[in-house]
Amino acid sequence: MPLTILVVDDDFAIRLSICHYLEESGYSVISAVNGQEALLKVEEYQPHLMVTDIIMPEMDGYDLVKCIRQKPALRLLPVIFLTARASTRERILGYQLGCDVYLPKPFELEELGAVIRNLLERSQLIQAQWRFSRRDEPHSPPKNGNGERSPLQVGPPPTAEPSSCTGESGPRSIPLTDREREVLDLLSTGLSNAQIGDRLHLSPRTVEKYVSALFRKTDTTNRAELVRFAMKHHMVE
Repeated sequence: MPLTILVVDDDFAIRLSICHYLEESGYSVISAVNGQEALLKVEEYQPHLMVTDIIMPEMDGYDLVKCIRQKPALRLLPVIFLTARASTRERILGYQLGCDVYLPKPFELEELGAVIRNLLERSQLIQAQWRFSRRDEPHSPPKNGNGERSPLQVGPPPTAEPSSCTGESGPRSIPLTDREREVLDLLSTGLSNAQIGDRLHLSPRTVEKYVSALFRKTDTTNRAELVRFAMKHHMVE
């Protein structure tokens, strides 16, 4: 599944240009015209990153970020302020409220794209590390209501049955098409869908289909987790 980005700006032309650029880059994009609508979109779509203006009707960007950071599940949501209000005092306020990057208008779409990729890669790596650390934690034996081991667990743990296979199984034998391997190799170098498409002469949408197929075949949910899985099982160099 493509990563989802929420774009919040009351200027239709700016909102449209950002959304179009990000969609061409392979992201799933949703938009809102003010902070109130953005809060509803955040709850509904749970985006991976938000780009927001500051000066907007009903609820400005400052109040929007303040509300978001008060929600435990959204405290790590990457936020980019994209605004004409670029004084030092206003930038400091933005960082104090919890924005990650403060880009002044006018801006270059390519720079915005680079900032978004950087924040998303860092965020996805953090989440992947957390998932794998949780997965590697030893599981304690079940306990009864008094906090003691269940009688069913008295005695030594059962011995695992010997496997009929030797060495690692599964990941190395995952069937990938030649094109999927090409996409995986380029994805592991940090290229976006658009950049992979340029290398392989494919549209970003087509690249996304290959990426989604790789997610399914490796039972992963994001790019960072996919790359880590591929490296762990020697699917890429």
